[in-house]
Amino acid sequence: MAKASMHFHWSNKVSNEDDQDITPQSNPCPKTTINQSPLPKKKLQAVTIARFRSVLTTINKNRTNLLNSLGPRVLGTFFGSRRGHVYFAIQRNPTSQPAFLIELQTPISNLVKEMASGLVRIALECDKDEDKTKKMSDSRKLLEEPVWRTYCNGKKCGFAMKRECGDKEWRVLKAVEPISMGAGVLPPEKKVDGEYEEGDEIMYMRAKFERISGSRDSEAFYMMNPDSNAAPELSVYLLRI
Repeated sequence: MAKASMHFHWSNKVSNEDDQDITPQSNPCPKTTINQSPLPKKKLQAVTIARFRSVLTTINKNRTNLLNSLGPRVLGTFFGSRRGHVYFAIQRNPTSQPAFLIELQTPISNLVKEMASGLVRIALECDKDEDKTKKMSDSRKLLEEPVWRTYCNGKKCGFAMKRECGDKEWRVLKAVEPISMGAGVLPPEKKVDGEYEEGDEIMYMRAKFERISGSRDSEAFYMMNPDSNAAPELSVYLLRI
């Protein structure tokens, strides 16, 4: 993997069958037809629900395995269009699905300004489940929380929402897959006529992070600087309070 400088210069980069009437002839006993009726509606609904639950169980199991497989070193990527919000993705490695993907209400242009100061502290807070009867083993993992309050360098920045990695987000992560550390700009997605939409480029910042799990209600991600240069220092804190 190619490594880029940590000065983060934002540069461009490239049915049932019908019954038949049978007239008896020599045989005095009339022939009977057997109707094969379809499944009752209630039974059909039950089968559909069972299949749906099976799919959800498989998805949740895969997601749990992904969360459990995160080690002390992860790959973090901030990205978003120039006129859009910031997305933050955490991956085990460049080719794996994100174990954590959220959308912050903060415009990515604001994040760039904060990074120019050389120090960025992002805190994400969520509330604990007040249901005391809920078993510890059945409670939601910290990285599975859906809604977060966001603070950037001590200033409240609205809320952040957990997102699923769709085609658009995965396209960005695949585009920066060869990059282990660095920042830049990706061209926007082509429109129907084959042209690019001006001003809708994707800005990104990608780095390796050290993951520290304080407890089941707190985690921290510290950006790892490859050298002692005056690169922006970035940390992300997840707290359930």
